[in-house]
This record gives sequence, C-alpha cells and structure tokens, in this order.
Amino acid sequence: MNQSKPGISNWLLIGGVIALAILPLIFVRGAEFTGSDGQAEKVISEVKPGYEPWFKPLFEPPSGEVESLLFSSQAALGAGIIGYAVGLYKGRSQQQRNKE
Repeated sequence: MNQSKPGISNWLLIGGVIALAILPLIFVRGAEFTGSDGQAEKVISEVKPGYEPWFKPLFEPPSGEVESLLFSSQAALGAGIIGYAVGLYKGRSQQQRNKE
C-alpha cells in the first residue's frame, strides 16, 4: 500500500477509537450501561415468570469487580492471540517477499 503521508492514517484511526469511546458518554447522559445478561434475565422474567434455567454456572464470581476483571482478562488474552497471529502471518509474507 502506497501512502503519501505515513502515519496520518494511524492518527485518524486513533482519533476514531477515542471518539467512539467518548461520544456515547457525552451524548447519552444518565444512561445505565449494563451487560446483556442482566437485560436478558429481565426480559425472560417478563415473558415467562416461572422460567427455571437449564443449568447453573460452574463458577460464580464473588463480586461484579471480579467478574469485570475476568472479562477484561479474557478480552486482553484474545486480543493478544489475534495480534500474534496477524504479526506472524505478516512476518511470513514479508520474508517470502524478501526471498524473491
């Protein structure tokens, strides 16, 4: 890919990510940003009040903070694996180009 100004696209991407993180907090004031699990439980209890879950979780975190920590650790691990794979394949393709 040929870029006339190297680095400008990186700054545009960084600005876009920052905007996507901050704009919802500015424009949607006072809203509750809850997870989909709690919302699903609420809808299920409204639709079918006597619903019994099919199974119980294997591990129930002691608090919401621990649950958030585990979720963010899982996301970081997944991002690391994806980043490693992308870097590996990019490095391999560059090596093949350099051999030619």
